[in-house]
Parts: sequence; C-alpha cells; structure tokens
Amino acid sequence: MKRLLILTASAILASATVRGEPTLLNGVAVIVNDAVITLKEVFTAMAEDEAFLERRYAAQPQALEQKRRELLQERIELLIEARLILDEYKKVGNLPESVIEQWINKDIRSYGNRMTLQKTLQARGVTFETYRTRKREQFIIDVMSEHFVPRDPVVSPTRIENYYKDNAEQFRLPDQVKLRMIELTNRPNDTAYSPKKLSDEILAKLKEGAAFPEMAKVYSQGSKASVGGDFGWVDKKFLRPELSEKAFALQSGECSGVIETPEACYIMQVEEARSSHIRPLSEVRDEVEGTLKAEERKRLHKKWIDRLKQKSFVRYYF
Repeated sequence: MKRLLILTASAILASATVRGEPTLLNGVAVIVNDAVITLKEVFTAMAEDEAFLERRYAAQPQALEQKRRELLQERIELLIEARLILDEYKKVGNLPESVIEQWINKDIRSYGNRMTLQKTLQARGVTFETYRTRKREQFIIDVMSEHFVPRDPVVSPTRIENYYKDNAEQFRLPDQVKLRMIELTNRPNDTAYSPKKLSDEILAKLKEGAAFPEMAKVYSQGSKASVGGDFGWVDKKFLRPELSEKAFALQSGECSGVIETPEACYIMQVEEARSSHIRPLSEVRDEVEGTLKAEERKRLHKKWIDRLKQKSFVRYYF
C-alpha cells in the first residue's frame, strides 16, 4: 500500500502541473491515529524543493521523476513523524502554554510588532491562528526530539579509531602548495597601463630581496592583496591549469616568473609544498567524532520514531 501511495501520488503530482502552474489536488494521504494527513499537505510541504528539482533536472525527465518520488516519500514520512510526536506529547508532555507563548512572542518581536507579522502572513495567505498553531507544534516537536534524542550522544574513542581506520582514504589530501600570488589585471581601455611591464618591475624587486607579502599588499589587484597575496594551502584543482602547472613545478621558497594570460599577469611564490598524504587521526578526530555523533543521533531518532509507530495506528490511503 505504501509503495502504491508513492507511485500514485507522484503521478498525480506530475499531472497536476499545467504550464508550470501547480494545481493542488486533495484527498487522504495517510491516517495517523485520529489525524488525517491530506495530499494537499504533502504537496505543499514539498512545493519549494520540487521547484528546485524542476530547475535542476529540467533536461533529465527520468531523473526528475525519480527525485520527485524520493522527495514525496521523504515529506510524507516527515509529516507522519510530526503527527506521531505531537500525539506522544499529549500523553507525556506538560510544557506550560506560557513557555510556548514566550517563544511565539519572540518571533513576533523579530518582525517589529504583531501587526507587521499579521500583514506578512496575510500576504502569504496564512492566518495568524494557523501560524500560531504551526509554531506551537514545531516548538513541541523540537522539545520532544531534544528530550528523547540526545543532542550530544557519547561516541567511544574505539569507535572513532575504527571509523578512521575503515575510512582512511576519505582523509587523504592531494599534493598541495602554500601559495602567495600577485595579480595585475589587464585594462583594455587604458593604453598607458601595461601589467606585463609592471610585473617585470615587481619581479626585479623580488629578486633584489623585496618581501613578497609586502609587494603583494602594494601592487596586487587580486582578492588576497590585503593579506599579502596569501592563498594558504591549495591543490591543483584550485588554480586554473596554466597557473597550476607553474605553481606545482616550484620548490619551497621559490618564486615564479611573470605568467601572462589574456585576463591578467601573475607572479607566484610557493612557501611550502607537501605531497599527497592521509591526515593523521589527531587532525581529524573532531571531524570523525562529529560524523559519528550525527549518525548516532539519526539512529536514535529512527529508533524513537519506530517505537512510536509500533504503538500507533498508521495507514497509507488514497
């Protein structure tokens, strides 16, 4: 039944679009306990992301249809989750309404006053009471989720080490150079200005011992001029091919000659170079721990929702 719902809803969604303007059809999508989730609610929940998909996959109709189905299924499940959590709150929740009101009033103040908010909502076709109900429900869902799913679950050092070992290649860095660069852009309408001539003069000063960072601050017209042309560590993909080839041929501390392109002249200095390597665990521990904590939160959230489903009535309809 669930698969039939997804396929049929997807077909309805596709056929409900005429000349790019969606016509929202209604009907029962899912019943959760004593609440009804309508097709219109589902389609409304996915409208913004669906518009993005239509732009992204405009030339790929099959891919667009697949992405639509995935989005449809995702939104249905999120609406079911929300209803399950709100029903659970009725059994165990005891938040004072005053706390929820304070949260809503804070949102009102962000608009300046209640009247401004009401006008904004009216322009969107939303009543204040509908807005208030949605805010109240979202507040409850957030509080309940935080209570039942720890925001900062514990991840053991052993699990971090095992993940690092199993995914070592994920932390490999390509060949990199620590780069500074001086950029002098061409000025087609300024015949008196020659970026090549100025670049030659700058290069001569560098060879005489001038500091590259200071010369970059004075002369460079690039985005990093204020920090002495410092681009930090970059790999080959960061630079355009003609610059990448030159930069990665330099030794540590070496300066390039003047590199001419149709758009600008460049002078580069490589402060350090390092070969491709896997970053040590000491550098990526926080990153690994963050990934594992996110996975653990997702697992605990699913376990909680599955538990709520087991003691609830959920039926997919059309």
